[in-house]
Amino acid sequence: MCAQPIEACPGAIRTRPGAPAGPPGRAPATGGHATAEPDLRHHGDAEATPGLVDLAVNVRRAPMPDWLAAPITAALDDLAAYPDPRPARAAVAARHGRPPAEVLLTSGAAEGFVLIAQALRGARRPVVVHPQFTEPEVALRAAGHQVEHVLLDPGAGFRLDPGRIPADADLVMVGNPTNPTSVLHPAVDLATLARPGRVLVIDEAFADTTTAPGAPGEPESFAGRRDLPGLLVVRSLTKTWGLAGLRVGYLLGEAALLDRLAAVQPLWAVSSPALAAAAACAAPEAIEAEREIAARLAADRDHLVARLTALPGVRVAGRPASAFVLLHLPGAAAVRATLRERGWAVRRGDTFPGLGPDWLRVAVRDPATTDAFTEVLAEILEA
Repeated sequence: MCAQPIEACPGAIRTRPGAPAGPPGRAPATGGHATAEPDLRHHGDAEATPGLVDLAVNVRRAPMPDWLAAPITAALDDLAAYPDPRPARAAVAARHGRPPAEVLLTSGAAEGFVLIAQALRGARRPVVVHPQFTEPEVALRAAGHQVEHVLLDPGAGFRLDPGRIPADADLVMVGNPTNPTSVLHPAVDLATLARPGRVLVIDEAFADTTTAPGAPGEPESFAGRRDLPGLLVVRSLTKTWGLAGLRVGYLLGEAALLDRLAAVQPLWAVSSPALAAAAACAAPEAIEAEREIAARLAADRDHLVARLTALPGVRVAGRPASAFVLLHLPGAAAVRATLRERGWAVRRGDTFPGLGPDWLRVAVRDPATTDAFTEVLAEILEA
């Protein structure tokens, strides 16, 4: 399986077989026609205008528990000292059953993608599975990579067919669960993508939001897997614990591979308060609380899906498994604008490769918020 010819210039996007090869900077269209490049730097925070009810950002908003607030606050008393990542690295490693050398703490998951792109400049055929979080591709293109897309089929519920990944791709990036589709790919499928000579990057920024009956503790996660060659797992503490402003995440993988990434990371990249948060969120108390939150989230998500699917013309994509759902709605761009006028912010879908203006992403909130939102949405659709 090979890509169509492209211009050999940094930042170009390769098309998949069957799609026309467009000029650099133009993404392949799902319908086989060239289309304007999506705005890859647009994120939900741009939608969440103060005064609107925020269903555009996937960060959970709740009072910070004492076991998390206390160490963050205590770290502020010693800001004259340079950050020491060793205690937090050891705590994260213990959580996932790894030696500390297989953990690299980062200033949010987004920094992890930059480190991967910079350290692996020698990748010959990087592939990004879309639709997914766009910062991995932004980082790759900024580092001069020629990026190829594999666009998942909405008709198949955005589930990944491993056979669609080119056999000679030496850098593959995929989200699990995937933002914005909320699809959780089976670990058995993703594991087939790992092989010698390839770096497989699995973005698990939302893994702690997932649960399954009889299988608590992040079903389909690779965070504890040490048997697969070239595996890199990207994690974030932003979502469940509401730490977007603190910027803290980490990478898990082979020590030699993480050493390559650490070599391009700035000194003291993660602040002392963020390190304190990372250590606290790896403690048994935090893990237990995290699983309880994921279970409540699943019930709230089921309520949101039920209310949305009862509306005429609204189709929820796939089988949502995370803190948000993706919905298809003809005329979604106009609906989104009217929702803003009525006080509600949702995430536009057309900035994700593989989607278009008829897609919206909606964050899962409590049932009362969901009921109020879907009532307004029903009124807009009826009008």
